[in-house]
Amino acid sequence: MISEKEVKFLRYWEQVRESESSFTSKLTRGLPMAFLFGLPIILSIIVVRLFMPEWYTKISKTSPGTFFTVIIAMCLVILFYAFFRMQYKWEMNEQLYSELRNKENKSIQLSTKIN
Repeated sequence: MISEKEVKFLRYWEQVRESESSFTSKLTRGLPMAFLFGLPIILSIIVVRLFMPEWYTKISKTSPGTFFTVIIAMCLVILFYAFFRMQYKWEMNEQLYSELRNKENKSIQLSTKIN
C-alpha cells in the first residue's frame, strides 16, 4: 500500500513531467541556483580587473584578453550547471515515479488476488 504523500507525488508528477522535460524548462528553472554558484566568481574577477588592473596582469602573467575568456567560460559553466542540475533532479523524480508506479501496481495486483 502506498501512502498519501506518495499518491500526491504520483499525481503531481503525472501533471508536470512533460512540461519539465524540455531543454528550455530545465535551463530556466536551473538558472537561479547556477547564478548563485557562478556570480560570485564573475564578480570577484570583475572587481579585481576594475580596481587593480596592473596587479592582475603582474601576478597572473596573462594578457588582458584572458579576462574576457574567463568571463565567457564562467557563463558557459553557469549554463552547464543550470541544465545538468535540473536534468539530474528530473531523472531522480522520474525514477521515484517509476518505483511508486510499480509499487502501486503490485499492491493492486495483491489486493485483487486476495479478493
